[in-house]
Amino acid sequence: MTTSRLLGGRVGQRAERSGVWFNPQPWVLLAGTASYLVLMLRQLPCQLGAPVYQAMCYSDILPLFYYRGLADGKIPFITADVEYPVLTGALMDAARRLTTLLGGQVGPDVSDTATAQAAALFVGVNALLLFVFFLLVLWAHLRLARSWDAMMIAVAPAVITTGLINWDFLVLAFTALGVLAWSRKHAGWAGVWWGLGVAAKLYPLLLFVPLAVLCFRSARLKAFWLAVAGAAGSWVAVNLPVYVLSPSGWLYFWTFNVDRGADLGSIWYVLSLAGHPVPDASAAQTWSMVVGTAAICLLLLLAPRRPRLAQGMLLLMVLFLVVNKVYSPQYVLWLLPFVVLARPRWRDWLVWSAGELLYFMAIWAHLDGTLESGSGGQGPYLAAVLVRVGVQLWIAGLVIRDILLPGFDPVRNPQWTNRHALPAAQVDDPDGGVLDGAPVARWMRMVRWLR
Repeated sequence: MTTSRLLGGRVGQRAERSGVWFNPQPWVLLAGTASYLVLMLRQLPCQLGAPVYQAMCYSDILPLFYYRGLADGKIPFITADVEYPVLTGALMDAARRLTTLLGGQVGPDVSDTATAQAAALFVGVNALLLFVFFLLVLWAHLRLARSWDAMMIAVAPAVITTGLINWDFLVLAFTALGVLAWSRKHAGWAGVWWGLGVAAKLYPLLLFVPLAVLCFRSARLKAFWLAVAGAAGSWVAVNLPVYVLSPSGWLYFWTFNVDRGADLGSIWYVLSLAGHPVPDASAAQTWSMVVGTAAICLLLLLAPRRPRLAQGMLLLMVLFLVVNKVYSPQYVLWLLPFVVLARPRWRDWLVWSAGELLYFMAIWAHLDGTLESGSGGQGPYLAAVLVRVGVQLWIAGLVIRDILLPGFDPVRNPQWTNRHALPAAQVDDPDGGVLDGAPVARWMRMVRWLR
């Protein structure tokens, strides 16, 4: 086996024509590794005691080691409350156990010095585990139709800035594996991976909404229900044991999020700071999601040409992130893969990344109080939130235009030179699995008059 094959796997048709130097896999993985090294270097100041907000290297991993009882040897959900779904809690506990295997001491009677050493080791273990999940994300996207687009994930500022704030690479990996399985027409396995994603963070549940509409439009409901069955099965398989062992511990995540008010980064928090608080942010979020989801479903159903699956997924994700009660800085990672799949253009990626990066810097200055001292109070922070929301809505607007006018879609019409004249190329939905090239369902004749 040659070195190039070892690094890049089976050589594709393009590589066979142009040489192995054009195989994207080793370059994307190398770029992703470099980005992750930069990410870890960014965390060093906080590990050495620097002010976390000023150094912009805050991470939940270290404080939660103490605040959720891991330093005392407690088990998430069983003997300690954790505000995350079960698989994220399981990853926290797995990292704690690996820490003890590597010599870290945890427990109520351990000295402060030994606990601090165990905490530093716990952070390192988590960083390595999350690196594995990040590589899985890149691996999955490399095996989708437009493999070079994975480079947009590998070098994304979002990875370098927010990758170690929380355990989000876990859910990104499950989501990416689900998208890959769906693209290869393994609907059941796609559901299994997405179900595990929901068991890590809830947002993959949103993906089933556009999936349902597009499968209905294309008479592919059997594949949809296979995905639902797979998701339900995997979600129950990992949640049921925890619920049986500790119902109150399992329920804590749900009650924590239901009772949560308007928080950092949300449009509701901005309104509150501006002197126009919304009395019930939970109700406002719910109604916004209902109305917005209905509008997106109508768009996906009534568009002249069936939209691509990634386009529907991006629109649902943007809606959720804009109206959610909180926008933690690492949520940008949730949107990153869908930006790459739905609108794979470097210019759009750069504009969107710049808006998210501006918010990343503003949130730490806001928490540190820097924006309040001699810089006009909360104005700069509010402006940063609005810019972030603006670029998310802008990228969603481009996708809506691509849906209504497929000639603008860089996936369906990759070779256009005159965007206003050339028709879309004969490309449908290369990552859509059973949706790719699917005919229009017979019952769609009933809604033609709505157009």
